[in-house]
Amino acid sequence: MKSLLKALVATAFLLTGNQVLAQTAPTPAPAQKASAIFAGGCFWCTESDFEKLPGVISAESGYTGGRSENPTYPQVSAGATGHTEAVRVTYDPSKISYPALLEYFWTTIDPTVKDRQFCDVGSQYRSAVYYENAAQRSTIEASKAAILKRGRIKEIYTEIAPATRFYPAEAYHQDYYKKNPIRYKYYRTSCGRDKRLEEVWGVKH
Repeated sequence: MKSLLKALVATAFLLTGNQVLAQTAPTPAPAQKASAIFAGGCFWCTESDFEKLPGVISAESGYTGGRSENPTYPQVSAGATGHTEAVRVTYDPSKISYPALLEYFWTTIDPTVKDRQFCDVGSQYRSAVYYENAAQRSTIEASKAAILKRGRIKEIYTEIAPATRFYPAEAYHQDYYKKNPIRYKYYRTSCGRDKRLEEVWGVKH
């Protein structure tokens, strides 16, 4: 009887101890979030490129930089809205910095051309970086100057402009590279994107 009582007391103590540990265990801190907006031609490709990057939480395809409210894909692709195909990147600044995102962005575009990216031609496919504050603007301009100083690229046509309202693209455009991997790969290859990036930057993407 005494041994049974001791066993019950020990079990109760163990359970109580586990409850205390559970109550006092630190809760993991939620990921910090910040955003940045980039336009690099076809937003399927830009979204795909950024979502491969450690520290990026998500990338969302959309339209920005133009005049029309609530633009649709047919309107933007026709070139009459002034909007670009762009991507809003949500990232954890404790894991990747804005300057690092920007440096990566340059290597995913061809900044040497105006109003086009690879096989897509028109102002809706212009490359651009949209700054949300003065600090971002200074970082972009310094980054651009550093690239020109290296001498490989002689002129940069990438637009640097204040961020305006970002309109998410239609649902079928989001994560297109995941939903339609064969079509996406065919488009990216036939458009010559990676081949041109290697020519511009001297490295494979």
